Amino acid sequence: MSILVCGSMAYDTIMVFQDQFRKHILPDQIHILNVSFLVPTMRREFGGCAGNIAYSLKLLGDDPLIMATVGHDFGPYAERLAALGLSAKHVRRVEDQFTAQAFITTDIEDNQITAFHPGAMGSSHLNVIGDAKEASLGIVSPDGRDGMMEHTRGFALAGVPYLFDPGQGLPMFSGDDLLAMLEGAKGLTVNDYEARVVEQKTGFSMEALARRVEAVVVTRGAEGSTVYTGGTKVDVAAVKPEALVDPTGCGDAYRAGLLHGLARGWDWVKSAKLASVLGAHKIAHRGGQNHHFTREEVGAKMRSSFQETL
Repeated sequence: MSILVCGSMAYDTIMVFQDQFRKHILPDQIHILNVSFLVPTMRREFGGCAGNIAYSLKLLGDDPLIMATVGHDFGPYAERLAALGLSAKHVRRVEDQFTAQAFITTDIEDNQITAFHPGAMGSSHLNVIGDAKEASLGIVSPDGRDGMMEHTRGFALAGVPYLFDPGQGLPMFSGDDLLAMLEGAKGLTVNDYEARVVEQKTGFSMEALARRVEAVVVTRGAEGSTVYTGGTKVDVAAVKPEALVDPTGCGDAYRAGLLHGLARGWDWVKSAKLASVLGAHKIAHRGGQNHHFTREEVGAKMRSSFQETL
């Protein structure tokens, strides 16, 4: 059985601004904002939430399935999936669209400004969860609005447990939408900013939402993460990385760790510890899919950081 990863596949154009955004944005002039950032370095990476999550799962030894919609320019990404041994069985090509594109500018404090063109993601609702009969666990990560709603319903209808990871898709949904999409979920994963947005939209605290699912996991960057489950709140420390290079894709690596643990019957806290290890590996490398590790390396870091075995 496989983990079904629903979400975006995208090309990421990543630029680095060698200063702090806050020095160049005047808070009292936001209503007439007109800024330009000089970015002397730029690169293009393979990305998208589904691609990034599946990449880390593959490194862990899993055989995930990606469910996504892509455009006529997907050829180089398709070749990469084949080279990695990742199945494109449930990747649908929409010939009159571009593959999703993210344009990300990062400053020296790791703050990010992103412009995102969804392209073929708008057709993600054409993919049907029921077509992936081999799925035993899933995740609904940022994708087209209709697709995310259809996929949460599809997982629930198929009786397949799934994580709901609204991420950058949050502005597309009302509070009622979010509660409906959580209805059949195993858990909710958000970062600390997204947690505040979800609370504001739904009117429920993270603790209250955790009573609707098995667990709510809130990531907090360098401060680690918090797991709300079974009426308890457990803080999981961040793992110290070898270097702080690029936060792009760290959340996706974290979610891969959660999925890997849950697929093996681990509890939420142990799964979050593995997720923390993967996030630390990722942040030491540029892009969402350029980090490398072996299970032995991850196991050693689990032992040294948390006294846990892989």
